Amino acid sequence: MRRYLKWFAVLTTIGMIFVLLGGALVTKTGSGMGCGRSWPLCHGQIIPENITLETIIELAHRVVSGGVGLLVLILAIWSYKAIGHKRETKFLAILSIFFLVLQGLIGAAAVIWGQSDFVLALHFGISLISFAAVFLLTLLIFEVDQKFDADRIVIDKRMRFHIIAITIYSYFVVYTGALVRHTKSSLVCRDWPLCINTDPALPSNMYEWIQMGHRVAAGLIFIWIAYVTWMAIRQYQHQKVLYWGWIIAFVLTLSQVIAGALVIITQLNLAIALLHAFFITCLFGLLCYFILLVVRSNYNQRQSMD
Repeated sequence: MRRYLKWFAVLTTIGMIFVLLGGALVTKTGSGMGCGRSWPLCHGQIIPENITLETIIELAHRVVSGGVGLLVLILAIWSYKAIGHKRETKFLAILSIFFLVLQGLIGAAAVIWGQSDFVLALHFGISLISFAAVFLLTLLIFEVDQKFDADRIVIDKRMRFHIIAITIYSYFVVYTGALVRHTKSSLVCRDWPLCINTDPALPSNMYEWIQMGHRVAAGLIFIWIAYVTWMAIRQYQHQKVLYWGWIIAFVLTLSQVIAGALVIITQLNLAIALLHAFFITCLFGLLCYFILLVVRSNYNQRQSMD
């Protein structure tokens, strides 16, 4: 039975990645209104008569999101029954369902009533939390915590601070990136890394500020993760999950920065833009796993003091 649960968890995690990339695809191709102001139907029909590329993209995203939503619900219930004895299972199961439903409602509201770009930018981040919850459930099902001796891991205060702060800050970086897409600010600065345009001074309008704000935020998290990776290499060689975890985090962040630059250089190449979304999805999932390790470490220290 546990073997089937593992396969199902992997399938659901992959499905959540497709939901995130599908949402990014809808935004990047301007397909949000591909089904008009109708939801959950498309132009008031199950199968619309006038089908455009935008309609196909939007309708496919709705179908995939609905199907994966059902998978997440089944996984949450199945996980609770199979590994409910693990402390984090119930919380992660509820989290995965709640935020998946929330992102669906925001998407529906955007279609029916419309939303500001600043509200729509939350959509990707909300889906990201649901993905992270599903991803962590999958790791618990595979008993990754036991393989890496997570029950005995000890994380000092400085590393705990960096893990929590970087994870929170990464969510802000995700929001600024989503805001760039929703405000169509991706190419307002056609140079990289600076926004030269006609005047090398400060950005001159809201769109340039949004674009450069995201670049600055992304640059800061790159430097921050590079620093913490250096810390982990020096101080956590004996705890391989943190040692290799931060190395992977740095590689993902570097890939994210390179993909972001290539998005500008290639004038919004769709494949690279989706890779950009994929890298941040993986990075956020990894950072959330570090949060799980911090919780485990705090629990272990309290237990040892009792």
